Amino acid sequence: MFLPLSKKDLTKRGWDDVDVVLVTGDAYVDHPSYGVAVIGRVLEGAGLRVAMMAQPDWRSADPFKEFGRPRLFFGVTAGNLDSMVANYTAHKKTRKRDEYSPGGKPGLRPDRAVIVYCNRIREAFGDIPIVLGGIEASLRRIAHYDWWGDSVRRSILLDARADILVYGMGERQVTEIAKRLRKGKDLSGIRGTALVGNDLPEGALEIPSFEEVRENGSKFNQAFRLFFENGTTCDGPAVAQRHGNRYVIQYPPPKPLSPSELDRVFELPYERNPHPVYEALGGIPGFETVRFSLISNRGCCGDCSFCSLSLHQGKVIQSRSIESVTREARLISERPDFKGTITDVGGPTANLYGAACGRAEGPCSQRSCMVPTRCRNFRTGYRRSLDLYRALRGIPRVKHVFIESGIRYDLLTEKEDRPFLAELCLHHVSGQMKVAPEHTQNFVVQLMNKPPIEVYERFEGAFNEVNQRLPKKRYLVRYLISSHPGATLDDALQMALYFKKRHIHPEQVQDFMPLPLTRSTCMYHTGRDPFTGAQVYVARSFRERKMQRALLQWWSPQNKVLVKEALRLLERRDLWQEFKGGKSSR
Repeated sequence: MFLPLSKKDLTKRGWDDVDVVLVTGDAYVDHPSYGVAVIGRVLEGAGLRVAMMAQPDWRSADPFKEFGRPRLFFGVTAGNLDSMVANYTAHKKTRKRDEYSPGGKPGLRPDRAVIVYCNRIREAFGDIPIVLGGIEASLRRIAHYDWWGDSVRRSILLDARADILVYGMGERQVTEIAKRLRKGKDLSGIRGTALVGNDLPEGALEIPSFEEVRENGSKFNQAFRLFFENGTTCDGPAVAQRHGNRYVIQYPPPKPLSPSELDRVFELPYERNPHPVYEALGGIPGFETVRFSLISNRGCCGDCSFCSLSLHQGKVIQSRSIESVTREARLISERPDFKGTITDVGGPTANLYGAACGRAEGPCSQRSCMVPTRCRNFRTGYRRSLDLYRALRGIPRVKHVFIESGIRYDLLTEKEDRPFLAELCLHHVSGQMKVAPEHTQNFVVQLMNKPPIEVYERFEGAFNEVNQRLPKKRYLVRYLISSHPGATLDDALQMALYFKKRHIHPEQVQDFMPLPLTRSTCMYHTGRDPFTGAQVYVARSFRERKMQRALLQWWSPQNKVLVKEALRLLERRDLWQEFKGGKSSR
C-alpha cells in the first residue's frame, strides 16, 4: 500500500491524523531510488503514521494544510535533484522538461524549493518542528556560493527557518529525531545533522563566519578547507560557523550502515511504482530509468572535485549483501511488466560494489582512494561482484543483467582486474560502457581530482584487448566536462584534437555547473584552489563556455560558427579546414 497522498487516503486507512508529513518537490514514486520514499518507509517501519505531500502548490499555504498538523514534524526535501538544477540548464535557461514530474511537465516545483516549502509550512502552522533533508539541503548546510544568484548565501537552515537539517542519506537521523520529539527531548548532538544554536559548543571547530566568507574569497576557501578536512570524517569534531549572533553547528557524519542495516532499508515494503494518481498524467519519466534496476552500493571514495556524492553519501563504500540484492531481483522478475532485462546494478559507481579499505583501523582521512594513484590499502570487490552478477543471471525469467551505472575506469587498468573486465563486457555491457575521463589535459584533471590521461589510455588499451576476444564488439561512451575551472579555450582545443586524432566524436559533453559545497565551485567563485591556494583560470562568460563545448563537438553543424570564432581567438585559423568537415566515423 502506498503512503497516504491525500486526505482521502487517510480516511481509507482509518486515520484521523499523522505523525509525520513529508513534503517533496518530486512526484511520489514509492521506490528505493527515491530518497523521500526511503525515509517514509523507514519512519513507517519505526511505527509512525507517515503521509506524503508531493509537489504541493506553493503559491499559498492552504495546500500544506491537507493532513492537518502532524504530531511530530514536517520533513522537507526538494526531491532527488536540487531544485535549481532541476529547473535550469548550465546556461541558466529554464528547462523544458522535468523527469521527476508527471508527464515530464516543468514548473511543478519552485526555485529553492526547500526554502519556499518551509516558509509556507510556517505560515500554515507557526511553531511546528521542521526537518530538512535531501541533496538541496545537504549541500547548503553552511554558507555557500550560489551560482544562480552569483552570491554567497547563508546556511539554508536560516532562510528556511527550520529546526534541524539532515545531511547525507538520513535513515538513522530521522528515526532518532522522531524518537526525541516523541519524548520531548532537544535535537542537539545527533550525528549527520546540523542546527542553529546561540553558543559555540565545547570542542567544536569554528570556521570563518558567513559575513567573512561573503566578503573575502580567501576566507571562503579557508572555511571550505577546514570544513572538508574536519567535518566530513566520522571521527572529526563538530564544525560551527557564525551567522550574525548565532552559530550553524554541524555534527560529525553518521557511522556507515552495516550490510544488514542497508539490506533492511532496501527490503522495506515499497510498491516500486509511481502512485496510481499519475497514470492519467503520463507517468513519471524518471521512473522508467530505474523501473528494473537495482541499487547495490552507496558512497564514493573517488572524491571528484566537481561532484557532491562524497559529501552527500559519504566516502565509505556501503554494500548490500548478495542475498538481499538477489531477493529484490526476484521481486522485479515477478512483475507482470518485466521483459527479462535488469537494466542496471550499481550505485554512484558500479564497480565499487564490495570495495573496502584494508587498514585494520579503518578508512583514513585522505581525500581520495584513487588519485593520483590507487591506494595500496584499497581493496576492490570484484570477486564478490562477479558472485552477485552470476547469482542474478541464474534467476528464472532473467535473461540479461546490464550495468548502466558509470564505471570507474582507473580501477580496471591492472592485470588482476582483467577477469572482472572480461566478464563485465561479455555479460553485462549491452553495447556501450560508460566511463568518465572528463578531460585530457593533466593540469585540468588534477584540479578535477581525476587520474592523469595516461591512466585512461591504459584502461582503453585493456578494454580493446578484451574486446578483441568478444563475439560482439562493445563501445566506450566517454563523459567529458567543458569549462571546468582551470580549463582554457586552448585546453578545449587540445582535447578536441586529442579525440579527433583518434577518430572519436564526443557525444556526452557537459558544461560545468558550480554546485554548492564542492571544491570546483570554490575555484569558480574565488579563482583559487582552496587546498593549494594556486590561482586558477575560470571561463566566466557564456560565450566562452559555448565555444569550449563547441570545440569538443566540432563535428556538429550547429557549432561551426563557434568553432570558427574560437580558432580565430586562438590564432589557429590554420585548423579551420580540418575542423569544418562533419562527422565521418564513430
